[in-house]
Amino acid sequence: MTSHLPPRTLPDGLVASTEAPAVDEYVRLRTDSGLSPRSPEQAAPILTGSWAWQIVRDADGALVAMGRVIGDGGWYFHIADMATAPAQQGRGIGRVVLDLLIERIHAAAPPDPYITLIADPPGRRLYDATGFVDVAPSLGMRLAGR
Repeated sequence: MTSHLPPRTLPDGLVASTEAPAVDEYVRLRTDSGLSPRSPEQAAPILTGSWAWQIVRDADGALVAMGRVIGDGGWYFHIADMATAPAQQGRGIGRVVLDLLIERIHAAAPPDPYITLIADPPGRRLYDATGFVDVAPSLGMRLAGR
């Protein structure tokens, strides 16, 4: 469900693209934005294995925001790696990335796709404002590491 707010636009000098970032950019932006660090070995397969990417670059070509979708292209889509560089946060860039990813899902999927994400505390306001709701009574779970 996409919110019924007016369409968002990027601040001047920023450009959106559907390309995947480079491995080093991905690793750096995850860490800089406060997401858990990932190694280049973990990052490399996701750059080509994701269903969709949405990134934002500044006028110098530096990666300032990203998000991606993992999914089957039919009914299940999971939004991941939503990250914005600290110096760019609070400018609506994450909202543009999220809106563009959701629009791509709705354009490609049959009616009523199941769109999920895991909401870390810094992103919860954005996700709430976009129309995401708790999946209760279900509970998100992960396999504990070794």
